[in-house]
Amino acid sequence: MPEPNLRHDFPFDPTYGYDLDQLRSVGIPPEPADFPSFWQLTYEHSRQVDLNLTSREIPCPHEDYQLFEVAFDSLDGVRIGAWLTRPRVPSPSCGGWVVGHGYGGRSGPEYELPGPAAPAIFPCARGFDLSRHPEIPGEASAHVLHGIAHRETYSHRGSTADLWGAASALLALCPEAKSNLRYYGGSFGGGIGALALPWDDRFRSGFLDIPSFGNHPLRVQLPCVGSGEAVRQYLPQHPKIMDVLAYFDAAIAARQIKIPIFVAAATFDPAVPPPGQFAIYNALTTEKDLFVRTAAHFPTRYEVTENRTLRPLLAQWFARHAA
Repeated sequence: MPEPNLRHDFPFDPTYGYDLDQLRSVGIPPEPADFPSFWQLTYEHSRQVDLNLTSREIPCPHEDYQLFEVAFDSLDGVRIGAWLTRPRVPSPSCGGWVVGHGYGGRSGPEYELPGPAAPAIFPCARGFDLSRHPEIPGEASAHVLHGIAHRETYSHRGSTADLWGAASALLALCPEAKSNLRYYGGSFGGGIGALALPWDDRFRSGFLDIPSFGNHPLRVQLPCVGSGEAVRQYLPQHPKIMDVLAYFDAAIAARQIKIPIFVAAATFDPAVPPPGQFAIYNALTTEKDLFVRTAAHFPTRYEVTENRTLRPLLAQWFARHAA
């Protein structure tokens, strides 16, 4: 069982008064009537964008992989940059990965994904790192508010489309990934992944780690040190943003997901309030598994041990759900 009282100096309780049983009971807010049609149309528009895909090989620090910088066009004419890794000796029927990042951005690719060596793409969401943009902030508290006045202009709509574009880029460059395309994303990447997965049937399974943006009506009531605090402070003077956020609620979207999903959710998290994380897991109606983290976005003595435990569990889970 998680340690009940982790020492901290936050002016609020990062458990928000929820025990595990209460977290497992967090619900989801009402779904806008046109939620599915909004996202299906967004997906269709995204897939119609000509990628104008470019790729160049760059030196790789890992001898078992080739490394590429790729770029492609995404929704609203935004150019997205990504890293792509390709094993020099791929495993048979290895499939591929689309890997989202947290709200701190991404400085490079990863080489230790949970499973056999496979091609993987690591897109930078619009505004961040390789996807820097003169009009889109590359910092979480500004990005989370960018374009929030309208659902068509909100940054999270574009960031979701960037994941679909990344999948298209990976499949164009590494067609073998089509056999078992998987999603892997944490925090910001977990929430955006939940928004992306219901509408794209190219994905076969997914992992959402400490996912953000679950149950916005509850989330805006909870102080935190993450991007949600910017929204919470912005809301009193702009109450109509709740109508927009309803279309970007990862818990509402999770109910639409049809593929197997593994979620890791924390019971103590000062940046992504745990009730929102569990709302996403609870909303899933597909085959699902849960790993409970003691804490996230906060260093504890449990972190290394839990990650060491989680990795083989994920590898076994993804292998079990291979196409």
